[in-house]
Amino acid sequence: MTIANKQELEAVVRDVVAKQKITDMHTHLYSPNFGDILLWGVDELLTYHYLVAEVMRFSDIPIDDFWALSKSEQADLIWKELFIKHSPVSEACRGVLTTLQGLGLDLSTRDLAQYREAIDSGDSFAQVKRVMELSSVDHIVMTNDPFDDRERKIWLDGTRPDERFHAALRIDPLLNDYANSKQLLREWGYAVGEQWSDGSAQEVKRFLKDWIERMKPLYMAVSLPPSFAYPEESDRGRIIRDCILPLSKETGIPFALMIGVKKRVNPGLGDAGDYLGKADMDALEYLLAQHPENKFIVTMLSRENQHELAVLGRKFRNLMIFGCWWFMNNPIIINEMTRMRLELLGLSVVPQHSDARVLDQLVYKWKHSKEIISDILIDKYNDIMRTGWQVTAEEIRRDTADLLRNNFWRFVGREDMVEYEE
Repeated sequence: MTIANKQELEAVVRDVVAKQKITDMHTHLYSPNFGDILLWGVDELLTYHYLVAEVMRFSDIPIDDFWALSKSEQADLIWKELFIKHSPVSEACRGVLTTLQGLGLDLSTRDLAQYREAIDSGDSFAQVKRVMELSSVDHIVMTNDPFDDRERKIWLDGTRPDERFHAALRIDPLLNDYANSKQLLREWGYAVGEQWSDGSAQEVKRFLKDWIERMKPLYMAVSLPPSFAYPEESDRGRIIRDCILPLSKETGIPFALMIGVKKRVNPGLGDAGDYLGKADMDALEYLLAQHPENKFIVTMLSRENQHELAVLGRKFRNLMIFGCWWFMNNPIIINEMTRMRLELLGLSVVPQHSDARVLDQLVYKWKHSKEIISDILIDKYNDIMRTGWQVTAEEIRRDTADLLRNNFWRFVGREDMVEYEE
């Protein structure tokens, strides 16, 4: 069906985007059979670290006293300060409201006890089904850290994730804290030396191969500081050079780099105490140019890096740019970044991921993002229609499926997961 005018275009785009099933390619969620490391429920929504940082701007409670409160008491305080004493206009607060509304609750009551009773009385398996249906997410990529004691045990026990959940091998401790991680590797039977050597490199590769075999990850991932440099003679530089890049090339598993986080600039806030910085693009440019047979998945945390990253994407097809990460996940920036990427790279990106740490956040993260993506696509299709180019509903469905699911699956080499509904 050829689109006749802008009014029809808007109706088709909004309908197609709303219905499109999503592969959420980066989250901090877990398969429900992994147990209580999957976070969900009202108290988890309210004590999300975005809201912890925000409440400290209003409340005069000492941070140590806040952490000494129970989870429910922390949630009560956040609800009182950010939702009752002040209007919840921040994106993090609005996200809670959108989630509660999406789960069918009456926000006019402002009754936190009622919301808890309605949501928290179920079980994680039922909540996963409900949230995935509400958010139109049918596949979720987890973040899986073999250095995390709780998660490590789950994998070593032979637990396999639900078929809707897929692994991503997270290697931050290996790359960013090798001085301590190498002791753990020795305890686990990997004969790494005190000094870096060919033998140590082979043992680190053996560790990674073991976990690749165990997890079947879609990619290997690390978050990096804005000071990240490559090549360099450091633990991180040597492990990337001698282990990650060869193994990524050998297996075809992409290396995902999330660049720009400054950890714990305010340590008392815990996860809420991280910051960002503008990164030098030379390291990424070098990796892309010198390793054309490797695949890299990249997002960056500083707004100032977004244009450079998009332009770099024009030069290297072994780069997949994805999502609006962390502090970039605000409507004004999502809008700017997504428009810029489409204008520079067309439809060859993954425009968004949820980065959700709490299951229920999928409801708001995708509702808010889909609204912005729809607005942008309407404008872009209208731009080309004004030239006389005809756009069909079928083409819009194809393009939307590529953006929200197929681009990712193709890039990681999983053509079997590519779907497009006629």
